[in-house]
Amino acid sequence: MPPRRTTTKGFTRTASLLSGKIRKASESRGFAQSRLLTNWAEVVGDDAASISRPVEVSYGRGGMGATLTLLTTGANAPLLEMQKEQLRARVNAVYGYNAIARVRVTQTAATGFSEGRVAFEHAPKKAVAAPDPALRARAIDTTAPIGDDSLRDALARLGENILNKQNR
Repeated sequence: MPPRRTTTKGFTRTASLLSGKIRKASESRGFAQSRLLTNWAEVVGDDAASISRPVEVSYGRGGMGATLTLLTTGANAPLLEMQKEQLRARVNAVYGYNAIARVRVTQTAATGFSEGRVAFEHAPKKAVAAPDPALRARAIDTTAPIGDDSLRDALARLGENILNKQNR
C-alpha cells in the first residue's frame, strides 16, 4: 500500500504552532490549565465572563490552595464577590480537583495601571420572540367577561405572557 499523501501541502495547523507559546505564557502566570484562559466564557458562563478576566493563579508556600485573581471593573466587583464560591467550583471542575482555594477580585491588573486597562464586551442581548397572535386572541377571549377595562387589559397581557412562556 503506498504511503498516504498529505493534503495540507506543507501547511501546519495554527493550533499546533501556537500551543507551546500559549502554554508557556499561561504557565508564567500560574495557569496550569490554559483552557481556563482560552475558554473562560465556557468555564464560568457568559454573564460572569462578560464582567471579568482571570489574571493570575498564585500558589502558597505548601503548593496547595492556590488563589485565582480576577480582574473586573469597579461597578462589577460586588457582583463577582457574591459569585466567588460558584466561580471557584466551576474553575476547580476544569482542574479536576480543588486546586483553587480562594478567589480574589481586583479592580486593577496585577501588572500595573498602564497595562491593566479593561475592555469587557457586553453580554449579547437575548432575542425576544414575536408574540403569537393566536395566543393573544385566546387571552383576550378569556378575559372578555371582566368589566374593568384596565384590569381586563392587565390580565390579558399576563395570560398572553404565560401562554407564550409555556409554548417555548
